[in-house]
Amino acid sequence: MADTMGHSATATRNTSVALGFCLLAIAPQIFEFIWSIGTIFGWGAGRGPLQVVTSHATALLVGAPSAIFGSFGGGTKKASSEVLLALIYSYPLFAVAILTLFMTIRSAQDYVGGVILMALALFALWASSDLQGMRGFSFGAGTAPRMFGGLLVALSAGIALTGLLANGPAMAHYSWRGPLFVMAAILFFALAIRPLGLVVTAFVSFMIAALGSHETRWLEAAIVGACLTLGCAILFPYVLGLPMPMFPRFLVQ
Repeated sequence: MADTMGHSATATRNTSVALGFCLLAIAPQIFEFIWSIGTIFGWGAGRGPLQVVTSHATALLVGAPSAIFGSFGGGTKKASSEVLLALIYSYPLFAVAILTLFMTIRSAQDYVGGVILMALALFALWASSDLQGMRGFSFGAGTAPRMFGGLLVALSAGIALTGLLANGPAMAHYSWRGPLFVMAAILFFALAIRPLGLVVTAFVSFMIAALGSHETRWLEAAIVGACLTLGCAILFPYVLGLPMPMFPRFLVQ
């Protein structure tokens, strides 16, 4: 009975890890969808949410399989960016997620950490896939990303394999509050810099990031945020000469 309970607990943990890897496999698509929501409110240019969902779903379900079978048949049609994202990034992580269901994970930290590093390397390979030198033996701007990305894939696979072969620590408790609010601050800055300007956006972004810690002292945070905002207002438009809007659009107009 103990063996049965142990096997059930392992299966449950593996299922949770596999689901996490599936979510990681479509993380870039989810991020682009969230980003596209801003276009509804005029916070940026680009594709709308419906177009993003349709293009990525088509790439995952139709475009990528067609590209795979087309390569077997000798086809040389250039794949779209969404199809390449599915082939280079999403499909390998989906495969890892499926294999995880049947694996015995001895060191969860090594295994999960190795797969996350692998995802980072695969994303880098996709992001630089249109650079010269990414294919064959030609040298160009994409040669270094291809070499380092491939090396990181190999190293991360070795780390993940260690998590399957050697006993090690289980997954430690991880607080998502800090990374969540830092990412929210970055996303807010990217979406709000044009309509709200540098002064408002920089200060509000800093205050959003300050929410990541329960030890934040808000008076001190506001003072530091105001000083950093002043520094940004001097650095970017005047020292670096970047054409960034300083104040909200409705005030300027």
